[in-house]
Amino acid sequence: MNLVQVGETIKQRRQRLNIRQNDLAELSEVGLRTLIAIENGTGNPSFETLTKIVDVLGLELTLTIKS
Repeated sequence: MNLVQVGETIKQRRQRLNIRQNDLAELSEVGLRTLIAIENGTGNPSFETLTKIVDVLGLELTLTIKS
């Protein structure tokens, strides 16, 4: 999964939960500009930043071995 796909997954989940970008940024303690960049696939978030966002959205990060 690349950063564009990660951003799209976060955006889709946020929209399904009817959470505005401002609210997700506040709840996850991440800057709004950072969140927007992640959702657009143009950001380069740290693991800590991603963890904060996905935790609020009820998602989890999983590492798998490539096939």
